[in-house]
Amino acid sequence: MKLISRLQYITTNAAHAEQACKGGVDWIQLRLKGVDYADYKKVALEVQAICKKYNAKLIINDNVALAMDIYSDGVHLGKEDMFPEDARGLLGDGFIIGCTANTYDEVAELAAKEIDYIGLGPYRYTTTKANLKPILGLDGYARILNDLKTIGLNVPPIVGIGGVEHSDVPGLMDTGLHGLAISGAISNADDVVVSARQFKELINTSI
Repeated sequence: MKLISRLQYITTNAAHAEQACKGGVDWIQLRLKGVDYADYKKVALEVQAICKKYNAKLIINDNVALAMDIYSDGVHLGKEDMFPEDARGLLGDGFIIGCTANTYDEVAELAAKEIDYIGLGPYRYTTTKANLKPILGLDGYARILNDLKTIGLNVPPIVGIGGVEHSDVPGLMDTGLHGLAISGAISNADDVVVSARQFKELINTSI
């Protein structure tokens, strides 16, 4: 079983990645959209160097070829990306593979795959993600996590994502989520280091 961080930070650049790591983040997902492979790789190598410096994991969003090329720690696949079984066949057992889900049925389907975690969301509307699926809200998470518990389905760690703010952490973690993935609330903060540190402390005290 691979260790899946309870606080995952999603970013587009190396500067924010380093600041977040200074705040205690040990899991960086690099998500770049609308860029060519060379540009994606350039930023990925910069972020990878920072992750190695701070002993953090680097997850590449939506680019299995790049994950293989630079040997990142893993890859995150959206629902329109490569099938997880195909990614596992290419990457092997050593890589972390995460997938996106929006409903109970999608979580149940992913539970049968060889993946390491599920990003479940969105929690609320967010400008950092295009083509948003239906908003779950706190009730949506509680319902899905409760149904999974009731049925006793064995699922990989589930991480909440989508517009999460500091004040949301206790309630979300109470639903039974393994952790949270944060983007805008860290990236757009006046002090990225402080915001990241606050998220980590809130999650740790909510476990």
